[in-house]
Amino acid sequence: MPAFTALDGTELAYHVVGEGEPLLCLPGGPMRASAYLGDLGGLSKHRRLVMLDLRGTGDSGVPVDPADYRCDRQVADVEALREHLGLECVDLLTHSAGGDLALLYAARYPQRIRTLTLITARARALGVDFTEEHRREAAALRTAEPWFGAAVEAYEKVWAGVASDDDWDAVAPFFYGRWDATAQAHAATEVTQSNDEAAEVYASSGAFEPDVTRAALAAWEARVLVLAGELDSGPLPRVAAGIAELFPRAELVVQPGAGHFPWLDDPHGFSRTVAAFLHGGCAETGERVGPAGGDVIATPVRRE
Repeated sequence: MPAFTALDGTELAYHVVGEGEPLLCLPGGPMRASAYLGDLGGLSKHRRLVMLDLRGTGDSGVPVDPADYRCDRQVADVEALREHLGLECVDLLTHSAGGDLALLYAARYPQRIRTLTLITARARALGVDFTEEHRREAAALRTAEPWFGAAVEAYEKVWAGVASDDDWDAVAPFFYGRWDATAQAHAATEVTQSNDEAAEVYASSGAFEPDVTRAALAAWEARVLVLAGELDSGPLPRVAAGIAELFPRAELVVQPGAGHFPWLDDPHGFSRTVAAFLHGGCAETGERVGPAGGDVIATPVRRE
């Protein structure tokens, strides 16, 4: 297993899948082992995926000080990986809560990123968060699903702060575009892949200074892809559009029928869209890239 040593001495592991130019991948969770990313719907056929196990997850070591799980303190780990790989600059992809880490890295090391791909990503680092109202809005799109009744009842307990482990399991379908065997198997790995202690620290007080990060990225010239799922609540497509507006050179893609893990809902469409963006194609020019299941809507975001 390839590994390197972080500045504080923690041994960090990463996984390599595929061939071609490297694409650094930061997982979400928060603090979930990178194994859940799989090969990102076949994206490994286009790029060599270098997937970091954040400290305390997967095959990476545990830091001496648990405070080092805080998101801003892990920025140095990403830079250490870049140096370890000997790359002058990188294409960086991140998912979900990993969006915050990628944004903080971009703010600190803007010259080290060639492109940034945000997959259903959080942006608390920019002052954008997801709310209960957002969750309810997305949940309302799923009323025809056979699992909806039990799932929304469990969601109410989550929002009331009285959810049991069974309730958390019951709301899992809301995070997938299709609650099929693939989604169920994927959801079943979450508990064993996640570090709950680290997750509690990840976004704790002091992790983010949104005004500072926004200012740092306001004139950033790197190309950014913001990919949202049509059925996802974090972020809703309209919230993702707002995130995209914060970058000078961002493109927004809303993947039809997708939830929080869009590479599972339409692997071919997802990988084709991201590969084209990395190659400098579809999303930037506003073309439609059509997987078998329907068009992926690619919208360039222009700022005045």
